[in-house]
Amino acid sequence: MRRATPRRPAAPPDAAAEAEAHYLRMWRLRQMSPGELRLLLAGEDVAPWIESAARYGVAEAQVRLAQMHLDGAGAPRDAGVALAWFTRAARKGSAEAMNMVGRCHENGWGAAEDLAAAARWYRASAEAGHDWGQYNYANLLFDGRGVGRDQRQAVVWYGRAAGQGHARAMNLLARCCEEGWGTPRDTAVAYAWYRRAAEGGYFRAQYNYATLLAAEGRMDDALGWFETACRAATPDSRRGLIDGLARRPDPRLSALGRRLAGACPLTPELSIGR
Repeated sequence: MRRATPRRPAAPPDAAAEAEAHYLRMWRLRQMSPGELRLLLAGEDVAPWIESAARYGVAEAQVRLAQMHLDGAGAPRDAGVALAWFTRAARKGSAEAMNMVGRCHENGWGAAEDLAAAARWYRASAEAGHDWGQYNYANLLFDGRGVGRDQRQAVVWYGRAAGQGHARAMNLLARCCEEGWGTPRDTAVAYAWYRRAAEGGYFRAQYNYATLLAAEGRMDDALGWFETACRAATPDSRRGLIDGLARRPDPRLSALGRRLAGACPLTPELSIGR
């Protein structure tokens, strides 16, 4: 007597419905033009579409899905899964993904810390024109981490990122010009970059710019920028800035520091974003 072939257990209703929805999304993705895809992924509440598009091979969706896993926002927090998706997008030529693969290797997210690998990925991102890749590669060059120390090349890459409006790069380029690190000392150029970075909203540049203004005797302007910097600072940096102001010998600066200490929240927050 022939033995009956065992039947495969039916998928739970929810899983079956999701599988069918995923199939339909994949079918629609195949019909879309690149422009339609960009519009779709720019919308709200598109997490299911992001995963389907990532599996379909859309690099932009792979980057977004990876960031969702890295942040634990809209997907389970899993740095290993995030790194895998960033790597897939990077191998498709996404400069943003290359930078994030570098970040993962630098910080040990989803893999053991590997500064040499971070430097290689940052350089690839930098050479592809990505401002964050240029900034991060410059940081490794400046400190000699994962790559030979070369402050002159660091200044070059800070300059390229700064030229794209990257406020953090502007601030560090200004610092290099102020101190003569990797480039001839030039206070006027430093002043100009600090101002641009401050106006770009970066709190450390605002603080540095205020310091130069105070040294020039432009105290009213300096006080405004010091307060802007302290209020814009990340919570884990704010305390140091405010405490530094409170210890300044100038009574106007120390008074501002004491006032801000009572007005600004000082609770640190954790962030693993870019």
